[in-house]
Amino acid sequence: MKVGVLALQGAVEPHAEALRDLGATPAPVRTPAQLAGVDALVVPGGESTTMSKLLDTSGLAGPLSDRLSSGMPAFGTCAGMIVLAREVLDGRADQRSYGAIDIAVRRNAFGRQVDSFEADLDVAGLEDSFHGVFIRAPFVEAVGPHVEVLAAVDGHPVLCRSGPVLVAAFHPELTPDRRVHRLFLEAGA
Repeated sequence: MKVGVLALQGAVEPHAEALRDLGATPAPVRTPAQLAGVDALVVPGGESTTMSKLLDTSGLAGPLSDRLSSGMPAFGTCAGMIVLAREVLDGRADQRSYGAIDIAVRRNAFGRQVDSFEADLDVAGLEDSFHGVFIRAPFVEAVGPHVEVLAAVDGHPVLCRSGPVLVAAFHPELTPDRRVHRLFLEAGA
C-alpha cells in the first residue's frame, strides 16, 4: 500500500518511518500529481492556518477535497486533525477544514507551547496504554453520531475514528510505539 504523507510542513519523516516499520510504502505529497498516486494520506502536525494556506498555494486544496470526499483513507495528527475536521471552533476566517470526519475541534485547546505535555492514554482496542505526546494540542469538542472516540484526556476526545479516517490530537510519530499508525492502516488504509 502506498501511503502519502502531506509534505508541506510538519513531522513528515517520522510518519514515513512509522509507516515503513509497518510494511506500508510512504511517499511525500507536495503536488496534485503525487496525491493522485497514493492510496491513503497522513496529514501531519504543524501549524493549521499555515497548512491551509500551503494547501491553496500548492494546488492541493481542490484535489485533496475531492479525494477525501470520495472516501480516501486519511490520518491527521494535531494540526492534521484540525485540517480534517468538519468545524474549527477558533480558526481564522480563511482557514480551510475538509469535513472528512464529523468533529468540531478547538485549536491549541490544552494551551500554548509551554503547556505541552505527555500522557498515557487508554485507547479503545489497544491492550496496554499508549504514551501520547501533546504539543499545543487541539481537542474535540463535539462528535457526530458516526464518530468513535478511542481515547480522551480530562473528558476531551483526543483520538477519534470514523470509517477510513483517524485523527489524533497528539503525535504518535514521535514515539517508537506504532500501534496508532497500525490502527489507521487496519481501518482501511
